[in-house]
Amino acid sequence: MTFRERNHSPKMTAPLTPAAPQDQRFLVLFDFDETIICESSDDALVRTLPDKELPAWLKNSYREGQYNENTQKILAYMAEQGVSKDSIHSAVEKIPPNQGLMNLFQYLQSHQQDFELVVVSDANMYFIETWLRHAGVRDLFRKIFTNPSSFNAAGQLVLLSFHSHSCPRCPDNMCKQVILREYLTERQKERGGVPFQRVFYIGDGANDTCPCLALGPRDTAFPRKDFPMHRLLKEFQQSAKFKTNIEPWVSGEDIVDCLKKIVEEK
Repeated sequence: MTFRERNHSPKMTAPLTPAAPQDQRFLVLFDFDETIICESSDDALVRTLPDKELPAWLKNSYREGQYNENTQKILAYMAEQGVSKDSIHSAVEKIPPNQGLMNLFQYLQSHQQDFELVVVSDANMYFIETWLRHAGVRDLFRKIFTNPSSFNAAGQLVLLSFHSHSCPRCPDNMCKQVILREYLTERQKERGGVPFQRVFYIGDGANDTCPCLALGPRDTAFPRKDFPMHRLLKEFQQSAKFKTNIEPWVSGEDIVDCLKKIVEEK
């Protein structure tokens, strides 16, 4: 983590001038929790509770593949405990970026003519919009795919599922491969039939492996080193069908180094 990231709220204040969509050669997709930010956004929320932790019954209620349902339970419990919208907003804004991610955003901002950016996350819209706006990078992203969320009249943040799908690998509320495939089809039509030259996917979790199965030999998956996505992709590499490049990262600067080489290939 750089000095700036350690000692200041992450912000980029330079004016953003989006490039014409048809000019951008590359698509970059970002996960949010533990990829853009350094932890799960749910963990930051738990620290707003009076006891700074969840009761054992709620912790033990989590089931594999039910992240969305579990978050809904946590948000309902927080409302019962009197945690306010302002407290939630403040907690989300204070989450630090992952190591070197602001440097990566700085690089992508300076090369907007080459890169189109999208978020694909199983978090929720309120958290992601809040964090990105506070960091000054919201305008870098053309689209955010995540679970809808809004505060109800009682002050509780209510979370919905993003979509339904039939993929057996993914949680019921979100398959990131379905999102990626549909987005690529839609954007190619909007770009007059011109596809992206390359696609890059940056993530950390098990649910970030499924979209990588849709990537081709010119594309690159960037798994956070030694996290579930990295371990699973190493297993996929044993299959002849999996031809995507894999570049593990510890810092956003590792990703910058790879992207620089590709941009210079022109």
